[in-house]
Amino acid sequence: MARRSRPKPEKQAWLLRQQWQDALRAARQARLAYYQRAGRVVLVTPEAAGEDLLDNMPTAEASAPPGEPKGPRPRGWLDRLLLAVEVLAVAGLAWVLLNGFSLLSTLNQEVNAALAQPTFTPTPVVRAVVLPGGHTPPTAPGGARPNEAEIPEHLRPYAQAYQAALTIPTPSPAQGIRIQIPAIDVDAPIVMGDGWEQLKKGVGQHPGTANPGQPGNMVLSAHNDIYGEIFRDLDQLQPGDVILIHTHNRVYTYVVTEIHIVEPTDVQWMAPTPDPTVTLISCYPYLVDNQRIIVRGRLLPGEGS
Repeated sequence: MARRSRPKPEKQAWLLRQQWQDALRAARQARLAYYQRAGRVVLVTPEAAGEDLLDNMPTAEASAPPGEPKGPRPRGWLDRLLLAVEVLAVAGLAWVLLNGFSLLSTLNQEVNAALAQPTFTPTPVVRAVVLPGGHTPPTAPGGARPNEAEIPEHLRPYAQAYQAALTIPTPSPAQGIRIQIPAIDVDAPIVMGDGWEQLKKGVGQHPGTANPGQPGNMVLSAHNDIYGEIFRDLDQLQPGDVILIHTHNRVYTYVVTEIHIVEPTDVQWMAPTPDPTVTLISCYPYLVDNQRIIVRGRLLPGEGS
C-alpha cells in the first residue's frame, strides 16, 4: 500500500519545529563548549544522558572550591566602606539640596523685603502743643504779649519750630472770609493763620484745618480782652445758637453743640473730625487768660459743600 504524502501545511509546520529544535540544540552545545573552555566541567552520568544538559549544570554553591563556605560570599571591609561612602554621599546630597532651598527662600524674602514699599503713616494735621491765642493779660506787668510760660519747658523748642514751619495756604474762594454769631453780636473778618500778628487783624483760622462746609474741623481763634475783644462773650453761648461762616460764594450755618473750659495744652480740640465742624477758641477767663474756652458747632444738615 502506497504511503500517503504529508499535507503541505503540516509539512511546513513540521519543518519549522525541527529547525527550532536544531537551533535550541546548537545554542546548548555552544554554551556547553563555553563552560568547558572556562574550566567548569559538567559530568554527564549514563542516567542523565537523555536529559537536558542545562538542567544538570552544577549551581554556584555546588561548584564552590573545597574548604570554602557554600552560598553568597560575605561582605568584606571594603564592601562595607563603599556602602558607607554611598550612604554618606546620598545624605550629603540631600542636605545640600535642602540647604539650597532654604537659602533660596531666605534670599527671596530679603529681596521682597527690599523691594516692598514702606507703608507711610499720614502726618497728623495738628501737631501744636498748646491751643492758639495764648497771651498774658493786658493788666499784667509789661502788658499783653505771647505767653510762652504756658508751654511746657521741654516742648518749647518744638513749639517754636512748629510755628516757624507753618505756611499760609494760597487764598481760594472756598476759604472763610467772615464770621457772624448773632447771639453775642460778633461780626468779624477771618484771616488765614492764628499767630500773634494774624490775630491782630481778626479771627484766625489755623492753617491746614477744614474750609467752611467741608468734612473736618475748622479751627478759629480770637482774643477776648485785646485787639477788639472779638470772642469776649463766648461763654454766653448756648447749645442751639448759630454760627455763620461766609466764603466768597455762600454762607454756611453751624449750630453750637458743646462748650468747654480746658487747659491750654488740651490740643485734642484741634484734631480733625469726620463731619463738618467748627471749633472756636479763646483765652479764659477775661483778663486772667490762664485757660481756654472751647465752643464747638456742627454744620446744619443739608448745607455741606
